[in-house]
Amino acid sequence: MILLYIEMKIYRNFSLFNFIILIGILIITSCSDPKKDRLHDEHKSQISSSNQTIQRYGSVIKLRPEKLTEYKNLHANPWPEINQVISESNIRNYSIYYKDGYLFSYFEYIGNNFEADMAKMAADSLTKEWWKLTDPCQVPLETRKEGEWWASMEEVYHLD
Repeated sequence: MILLYIEMKIYRNFSLFNFIILIGILIITSCSDPKKDRLHDEHKSQISSSNQTIQRYGSVIKLRPEKLTEYKNLHANPWPEINQVISESNIRNYSIYYKDGYLFSYFEYIGNNFEADMAKMAADSLTKEWWKLTDPCQVPLETRKEGEWWASMEEVYHLD
């Protein structure tokens, strides 16, 4: 490397900064693994990590202004069984944010069959009871896809 730098400095008038940038690019490109490249879909992106695929999901829905306090109270003390069902459905790192009448949801899915896990969650009797409390607080976006309650969002940037 030092000889390469000296040769570049002498023959090509390279600065140390340019050399460091070049080495960084060489290291990054030589270490990249095409199997770990991010895959983008309209509402999810996938990364592979130690034989486990993680799919990131973002979604949005409106919240009825008069239901804000009720919705926050429900989520300040969620039923332990609901959290258990979410975990058993291979959902991790789940968060819901609120801003100006909108809820933004983010979670990571680590299972192998998203549709089956979501169907299992939707069939759970306690989940149905929970949704009877939360759904009246929400107003789905008109632009959502058919069959969606929360509208899927497109990931436009991610940094691990």
